[in-house]
Amino acid sequence: MIDVDTAPEPSTDAPSFPPLSAAVAAGAIVKKSEMRRIPIPPHRMTPLKRDWLSVFGPLTEILGLQVRMNVQRKCVEVRTSKHTKEIGALQKGADFVKAYALGFDVNDSIALLRLDDLYLDSFEIKDVKTLHGDHLSRAIGRIAGQDGKTRFTIENASRTRIVLADTKIHILGSFQNIKIARDAIVSLILGSPPGKVYAGLRTVASRMRQRAL
Repeated sequence: MIDVDTAPEPSTDAPSFPPLSAAVAAGAIVKKSEMRRIPIPPHRMTPLKRDWLSVFGPLTEILGLQVRMNVQRKCVEVRTSKHTKEIGALQKGADFVKAYALGFDVNDSIALLRLDDLYLDSFEIKDVKTLHGDHLSRAIGRIAGQDGKTRFTIENASRTRIVLADTKIHILGSFQNIKIARDAIVSLILGSPPGKVYAGLRTVASRMRQRAL
């Protein structure tokens, strides 16, 4: 005779939880206050002081966050409050301040708060090709163009915003549009003449218009 342990069968009844009301969910969001510190480069502190009313206004009115400028630490501190309604409000506010710190205009940065499919992408020229001296200067000149003409053309064709900060390049836009702008900038860094890049951008822009129709 072999003894067989007869264990009780597990219960198949799934636990039922009542639905969470909107008021309770909103209270759970702001119960624990969270804070972010966004560092500001020294050369952006003076523009930040000048545009401070335009910067903290959207953060408090649109997202319901608490904001303050810490001059000693050279950063902007953003914190949730009882008026914060969205879960991702803190991340949106941090992205908005970071975009301004990178050099984007306030009006362009506000788009990060109003639209959900906008992102920031940053890379350096040396990530594409290692250049030094005059070769690096010429690559930067090809990206900017005379009086910024090439950069504006890329922005208009790809529907993005581009900041050229020395050897660093920052792009603000949707995922697909960032790829179009990045491919054009990479071609310029690798030595393609602006005329060839313009032709490629015209083709891409026409395809984007056809898809929109």
